[in-house]
Amino acid sequence: MEERTTRQRDPFSRVTIDCPEGPLSVIAEGRTGPPVLLLSGAGQDNAMLSWRHLIPFLAQDHRVIALDWPKQGNSKPWNGTADHPVMLDVITRALDHFGLERVAIVGMSQGGALTLAYAIDHPDRVERIVAIAPGGIISFPPVVHQLLWMAARSRFLNTTVPSWMFRGRKQVARFLRGALFAGPVEDFEEIVDEVLDEMRTGTSTSDWQSTSIGFWRMKVDLRPRLGEITCPTLFIQGDKDVGVRPHHTIAAANRVPRARLEMLKGHGHWPNRQSPERVNTLIRDFLRD
Repeated sequence: MEERTTRQRDPFSRVTIDCPEGPLSVIAEGRTGPPVLLLSGAGQDNAMLSWRHLIPFLAQDHRVIALDWPKQGNSKPWNGTADHPVMLDVITRALDHFGLERVAIVGMSQGGALTLAYAIDHPDRVERIVAIAPGGIISFPPVVHQLLWMAARSRFLNTTVPSWMFRGRKQVARFLRGALFAGPVEDFEEIVDEVLDEMRTGTSTSDWQSTSIGFWRMKVDLRPRLGEITCPTLFIQGDKDVGVRPHHTIAAANRVPRARLEMLKGHGHWPNRQSPERVNTLIRDFLRD
């Protein structure tokens, strides 16, 4: 793999790792301190969108690495399906590239699922983890599950409909307020701008999400193995989250030995953007323990 160092429109330093499938863009900030890897969510997300406020906050005393998942942000074009095994391998590639043997990992939603999965599969490389409203811990009742499976395989439902739903600023703002936030957000208009930017060049779907659901059951269900996590673990969850309902995260936290759960009142699925100062402090203090 070859490396190209660039500085994009965002304020952060980036390294582009040339992989066989395409470019893997990684934000790299902070020169000293313990390393921490940040993993963002699915769909219209990217490293800067999820971690705009956390990166400079942690970079004061940490070495911060935040990757754009394949087909998000600057990690495109990307050839092939970025499913669960590929995403886990992408994490390893990033750590190997930067020469990081062990790191703390912070992930939200899709990134939270992969944070938990990486701690299970690669315990020797994980110091501690923070999972914010993680995926990979949910199942659905029959019929609902099959409908979701069909939707995941329908180009019309997976691509055309989302493109129509997010066709303008008003529609994006409505989605953010209804699906991701449960209260006031100081930089809401800036977030709408960032999502619109990602939409213009990104994809509205996630290979990880669409391939994680099988016809009869979830192909990615981390719950049976959560007890294998041995590192210090913090779960952060909004009590008004409609994407990952709080009872799922409570149950997951109960399966992880000695895990800690922070339930944030009046918060939705994206607490790190709804209340960045509060969430940043929670994460920094946990990483310092």
